[in-house]
Amino acid sequence: MTAVLLDGKALAGQIQIEIADEVRAFVGRTGVTPCLAAVLVGENPASEVYVRNKQRACERVGVASQLIRLGGDASSSELLDLVARLNADAAVHGILIQLPVPKQIDSQAVLRAVSPLKDVDAFHPENVGLLVQGAPRFAPCTPYGVQQLLIRNGIETAGRHAVILGRSEIVGKPMANLLVQRGAGGDATVTICHSRTRDLPSITRQADILIAAIGQPQFVTAEMVQRGAAVVDVGMNRLDSGKLVGDVDFDAVRNVAGHITPVPGGVGPLTVTMLLKNTLSAAVLSVG
Repeated sequence: MTAVLLDGKALAGQIQIEIADEVRAFVGRTGVTPCLAAVLVGENPASEVYVRNKQRACERVGVASQLIRLGGDASSSELLDLVARLNADAAVHGILIQLPVPKQIDSQAVLRAVSPLKDVDAFHPENVGLLVQGAPRFAPCTPYGVQQLLIRNGIETAGRHAVILGRSEIVGKPMANLLVQRGAGGDATVTICHSRTRDLPSITRQADILIAAIGQPQFVTAEMVQRGAAVVDVGMNRLDSGKLVGDVDFDAVRNVAGHITPVPGGVGPLTVTMLLKNTLSAAVLSVG
Protein backbone atom coordinates (compact mmCIF):
# COMPACT_ATOMS: atom_id res chain seq x y z
CA MET A 1 0.00 0.00 0.00
CA THR A 2 1.34 3.40 -0.98
CA ALA A 3 -0.41 6.50 0.31
CA VAL A 4 -2.12 8.99 -1.99
CA LEU A 5 -0.08 12.19 -2.01
CA LEU A 6 -1.91 15.29 -0.77
CA ASP A 7 -0.41 17.95 -3.03
CA GLY A 8 -0.75 21.21 -1.12
CA LYS A 9 1.14 23.20 -3.72
CA ALA A 10 -1.26 22.25 -6.51
CA LEU A 11 -4.29 22.88 -4.29
CA ALA A 12 -2.91 26.26 -3.23
CA GLY A 13 -2.63 27.24 -6.89
CA GLN A 14 -6.23 26.23 -7.49
CA ILE A 15 -7.53 28.18 -4.48
CA GLN A 16 -5.48 31.23 -5.46
CA ILE A 17 -7.19 31.24 -8.87
CA GLU A 18 -10.53 31.29 -7.02
CA ILE A 19 -9.34 34.11 -4.75
CA ALA A 20 -8.12 36.13 -7.76
CA ASP A 21 -11.59 35.88 -9.29
CA GLU A 22 -13.17 36.98 -6.01
CA VAL A 23 -10.73 39.89 -5.69
CA ARG A 24 -11.49 41.10 -9.23
CA ALA A 25 -15.22 40.96 -8.53
CA PHE A 26 -14.79 42.79 -5.21
CA VAL A 27 -12.63 45.54 -6.73
CA GLY A 28 -15.09 45.94 -9.61
CA ARG A 29 -18.00 46.22 -7.20
CA THR A 30 -16.42 48.52 -4.60
CA GLY A 31 -13.37 50.17 -6.15
CA VAL A 32 -11.41 48.98 -3.09
CA THR A 33 -8.26 46.87 -3.49
CA PRO A 34 -7.59 44.52 -0.56
CA CYS A 35 -4.25 45.35 1.05
CA LEU A 36 -1.96 43.33 3.31
CA ALA A 37 0.72 45.12 5.33
CA ALA A 38 3.59 42.92 6.51
CA VAL A 39 5.90 44.12 9.26
CA LEU A 40 9.42 42.69 9.38
CA VAL A 41 11.66 43.50 12.33
CA GLY A 42 15.36 42.75 11.99
CA GLU A 43 17.04 40.58 9.38
CA ASN A 44 16.00 36.99 10.01
CA PRO A 45 16.83 35.13 6.74
CA ALA A 46 13.91 32.70 7.05
CA SER A 47 11.50 35.57 7.70
CA GLU A 48 12.83 37.36 4.61
CA VAL A 49 11.93 34.30 2.51
CA TYR A 50 8.47 33.95 4.09
CA VAL A 51 7.62 37.61 3.53
CA ARG A 52 8.86 37.53 -0.05
CA ASN A 53 6.70 34.48 -0.77
CA LYS A 54 3.68 36.25 0.71
CA GLN A 55 4.30 39.34 -1.42
CA ARG A 56 4.51 37.23 -4.58
CA ALA A 57 1.30 35.44 -3.66
CA CYS A 58 -0.42 38.81 -3.16
CA GLU A 59 0.64 39.85 -6.66
CA ARG A 60 -0.77 36.66 -8.17
CA VAL A 61 -4.27 37.24 -6.79
CA GLY A 62 -4.44 41.04 -7.13
CA VAL A 63 -4.03 41.91 -3.44
CA ALA A 64 -1.93 44.99 -2.74
CA SER A 65 0.97 44.46 -0.35
CA GLN A 66 3.11 46.70 1.80
CA LEU A 67 6.34 45.71 3.51
CA ILE A 68 7.39 47.83 6.47
CA ARG A 69 10.83 47.14 7.89
CA LEU A 70 12.14 48.05 11.32
CA GLY A 71 15.69 47.61 12.49
CA GLY A 72 16.69 44.75 14.72
CA ASP A 73 17.14 47.19 17.62
CA ALA A 74 13.55 48.47 17.41
CA SER A 75 11.67 48.68 20.71
CA SER A 76 8.23 47.43 21.62
CA SER A 77 6.96 51.00 21.73
CA GLU A 78 8.21 51.68 18.19
CA LEU A 79 6.46 48.59 16.88
CA LEU A 80 3.29 49.40 18.81
CA ASP A 81 3.27 52.91 17.32
CA LEU A 82 3.57 51.40 13.84
CA VAL A 83 0.71 48.97 14.54
CA ALA A 84 -1.44 51.88 15.71
CA ARG A 85 -0.80 53.72 12.44
CA LEU A 86 -1.67 50.65 10.38
CA ASN A 87 -4.83 50.10 12.44
CA ALA A 88 -5.91 53.66 11.57
CA ASP A 89 -5.06 53.38 7.86
CA ALA A 90 -8.30 52.67 5.97
CA ALA A 91 -6.32 51.48 2.93
CA VAL A 92 -4.80 48.59 4.93
CA HIS A 93 -7.13 45.65 5.54
CA GLY A 94 -4.79 43.01 6.92
CA ILE A 95 -1.78 43.34 9.23
CA LEU A 96 0.86 40.63 9.48
CA ILE A 97 3.57 40.78 12.14
CA GLN A 98 6.24 38.40 10.88
CA LEU A 99 7.42 36.21 13.74
CA PRO A 100 9.79 35.76 15.42
CA VAL A 101 10.59 39.31 16.50
CA PRO A 102 13.78 40.27 18.38
CA LYS A 103 13.83 39.29 22.05
CA GLN A 104 13.53 42.85 23.36
CA ILE A 105 10.01 43.09 21.88
CA ASP A 106 6.94 41.84 23.74
CA SER A 107 5.43 39.85 20.88
CA GLN A 108 2.19 39.07 22.71
CA ALA A 109 1.57 42.75 23.46
CA VAL A 110 2.15 43.57 19.79
CA LEU A 111 -0.17 40.82 18.52
CA ARG A 112 -2.89 41.97 20.93
CA ALA A 113 -2.48 45.53 19.66
CA VAL A 114 -3.41 44.60 16.08
CA SER A 115 -7.05 45.47 15.39
CA PRO A 116 -9.16 42.28 15.52
CA LEU A 117 -10.70 43.42 12.21
CA LYS A 118 -7.25 43.42 10.57
CA ASP A 119 -5.81 40.42 12.40
CA VAL A 120 -5.61 38.12 9.38
CA ASP A 121 -3.38 35.67 11.27
CA ALA A 122 -6.24 35.26 13.80
CA PHE A 123 -3.94 35.57 16.81
CA HIS A 124 -5.89 38.29 18.66
CA PRO A 125 -7.80 37.03 21.75
CA GLU A 126 -11.07 38.28 20.27
CA ASN A 127 -10.61 36.21 17.13
CA VAL A 128 -9.46 33.20 19.15
CA GLY A 129 -12.63 33.50 21.23
CA LEU A 130 -14.85 33.72 18.17
CA LEU A 131 -13.25 30.55 16.81
CA VAL A 132 -13.84 28.71 20.07
CA GLN A 133 -17.48 29.83 20.02
CA GLY A 134 -17.89 28.43 16.51
CA ALA A 135 -18.29 31.80 14.80
CA PRO A 136 -14.82 32.62 13.44
CA ARG A 137 -14.22 35.99 11.83
CA PHE A 138 -10.94 34.64 10.44
CA ALA A 139 -9.58 31.11 10.79
CA PRO A 140 -5.87 30.77 11.62
CA CYS A 141 -4.04 30.28 8.34
CA THR A 142 -2.27 26.95 8.82
CA PRO A 143 -5.23 25.09 10.40
CA TYR A 144 -7.53 26.67 7.80
CA GLY A 145 -5.25 25.35 5.06
CA VAL A 146 -5.20 21.86 6.59
CA GLN A 147 -9.00 21.86 6.78
CA GLN A 148 -9.26 22.85 3.12
CA LEU A 149 -6.78 20.12 2.22
CA LEU A 150 -9.00 17.53 3.89
CA ILE A 151 -12.27 18.87 2.43
CA ARG A 152 -11.02 19.23 -1.14
CA ASN A 153 -9.41 15.80 -1.18
CA GLY A 154 -12.62 14.15 -0.03
CA ILE A 155 -11.25 13.06 3.35
CA GLU A 156 -14.23 12.71 5.65
CA THR A 157 -13.92 14.31 9.08
CA ALA A 158 -17.44 13.82 10.49
CA GLY A 159 -17.39 11.09 13.10
CA ARG A 160 -13.70 10.40 12.52
CA HIS A 161 -11.03 10.42 15.22
CA ALA A 162 -8.51 13.18 14.57
CA VAL A 163 -5.32 13.14 16.64
CA ILE A 164 -3.20 16.29 16.74
CA LEU A 165 0.42 16.16 17.85
CA GLY A 166 1.19 19.56 19.36
CA ARG A 167 -0.74 22.10 21.42
CA SER A 168 0.63 25.39 20.08
CA GLU A 169 -1.48 28.51 19.85
CA ILE A 170 -0.70 28.74 16.12
CA VAL A 171 -1.53 25.19 14.98
CA GLY A 172 -2.52 22.60 17.59
CA LYS A 173 -5.24 24.36 19.57
CA PRO A 174 -6.94 26.19 16.66
CA MET A 175 -6.75 23.01 14.54
CA ALA A 176 -8.69 21.18 17.23
CA ASN A 177 -11.26 23.97 17.40
CA LEU A 178 -11.80 23.89 13.63
CA LEU A 179 -12.22 20.12 13.51
CA VAL A 180 -14.88 20.03 16.24
CA GLN A 181 -17.06 22.70 14.61
CA ARG A 182 -20.32 21.63 13.01
CA GLY A 183 -20.31 21.39 9.22
CA ALA A 184 -17.88 20.70 6.40
CA GLY A 185 -14.40 19.85 7.59
CA GLY A 186 -15.65 19.45 11.15
CA ASP A 187 -17.74 17.16 13.37
CA ALA A 188 -14.63 15.15 14.26
CA THR A 189 -13.73 13.61 17.59
CA VAL A 190 -10.45 15.29 18.50
CA THR A 191 -7.54 14.31 20.74
CA ILE A 192 -4.62 16.66 21.34
CA CYS A 193 -1.33 15.02 22.30
CA HIS A 194 1.76 16.76 23.65
CA SER A 195 5.02 16.20 25.53
CA ARG A 196 3.20 14.95 28.65
CA THR A 197 0.99 12.44 26.82
CA ARG A 198 1.50 8.89 28.07
CA ASP A 199 1.91 5.97 25.65
CA LEU A 200 1.71 8.25 22.63
CA PRO A 201 1.85 5.52 19.94
CA SER A 202 -1.24 3.81 21.35
CA ILE A 203 -3.19 7.04 20.82
CA THR A 204 -1.80 7.98 17.41
CA ARG A 205 -2.64 4.48 16.12
CA GLN A 206 -6.31 5.26 16.84
CA ALA A 207 -6.27 8.23 14.47
CA ASP A 208 -8.24 8.23 11.25
CA ILE A 209 -6.62 11.63 10.68
CA LEU A 210 -3.20 12.32 12.20
CA ILE A 211 -1.88 15.88 12.16
CA ALA A 212 1.74 16.34 13.23
CA ALA A 213 2.83 19.80 14.41
CA ILE A 214 5.51 19.36 17.05
CA GLY A 215 8.69 20.57 15.34
CA GLN A 216 10.66 17.34 15.76
CA PRO A 217 12.12 15.95 12.55
CA GLN A 218 10.73 12.59 11.40
CA PHE A 219 9.24 11.93 14.83
CA VAL A 220 6.20 10.02 13.57
CA THR A 221 7.16 6.51 12.50
CA ALA A 222 5.17 3.88 10.62
CA GLU A 223 4.51 2.03 13.88
CA MET A 224 2.60 5.09 15.17
CA VAL A 225 0.13 5.21 12.27
CA GLN A 226 -3.09 3.29 11.71
CA ARG A 227 -3.19 1.60 8.31
CA GLY A 228 -5.14 3.77 5.88
CA ALA A 229 -5.01 6.93 8.03
CA ALA A 230 -4.72 10.40 6.52
CA VAL A 231 -1.44 11.90 7.74
CA VAL A 232 -0.92 15.67 7.55
CA ASP A 233 2.60 16.90 8.30
CA VAL A 234 2.74 20.53 9.41
CA GLY A 235 6.40 20.32 10.46
CA MET A 236 9.27 21.97 8.64
CA ASN A 237 12.73 21.03 9.91
CA ARG A 238 16.18 21.37 8.35
CA LEU A 239 18.59 18.50 9.01
CA ASP A 240 22.34 19.00 9.41
CA SER A 241 22.65 17.83 5.80
CA GLY A 242 20.52 20.78 4.73
CA LYS A 243 17.57 18.63 3.72
CA LEU A 244 14.08 19.84 4.64
CA VAL A 245 11.91 17.25 6.37
CA GLY A 246 8.66 17.26 8.29
CA ASP A 247 7.65 15.80 11.63
CA VAL A 248 6.74 12.54 9.87
CA ASP A 249 9.12 9.87 8.57
CA PHE A 250 7.66 10.23 5.08
CA ASP A 251 9.35 7.28 3.36
CA ALA A 252 8.24 4.81 6.03
CA VAL A 253 4.79 6.21 6.79
CA ARG A 254 3.72 6.47 3.14
CA ASN A 255 3.67 2.65 3.06
CA VAL A 256 1.08 2.54 5.87
CA ALA A 257 -1.04 5.68 5.47
CA GLY A 258 -3.92 6.12 3.06
CA HIS A 259 -3.09 9.77 2.37
CA ILE A 260 -0.01 11.82 3.25
CA THR A 261 1.37 15.31 2.70
CA PRO A 262 4.91 15.88 1.43
CA VAL A 263 7.42 18.30 2.96
CA PRO A 264 7.96 20.67 1.31
CA GLY A 265 4.92 21.15 -0.93
CA GLY A 266 2.24 20.12 1.52
CA VAL A 267 0.77 22.47 4.11
CA GLY A 268 3.15 25.42 3.63
CA PRO A 269 1.70 26.79 0.36
CA LEU A 270 -1.80 26.56 1.82
CA THR A 271 -0.84 28.66 4.84
CA VAL A 272 0.10 31.55 2.55
CA THR A 273 -3.04 31.02 0.46
CA MET A 274 -5.39 31.23 3.45
CA LEU A 275 -3.65 34.44 4.51
CA LEU A 276 -4.78 35.89 1.16
CA LYS A 277 -8.28 34.56 1.75
CA ASN A 278 -8.40 36.23 5.17
CA THR A 279 -7.13 39.51 3.74
CA LEU A 280 -9.95 39.52 1.19
CA SER A 281 -12.44 38.72 3.97
CA ALA A 282 -11.07 41.64 6.01
CA ALA A 283 -11.53 43.97 3.03
CA VAL A 284 -15.11 42.77 2.59
CA LEU A 285 -15.78 43.46 6.28
CA SER A 286 -14.28 46.94 5.97
CA VAL A 287 -16.86 48.01 3.39
CA GLY A 288 -19.77 46.33 5.14
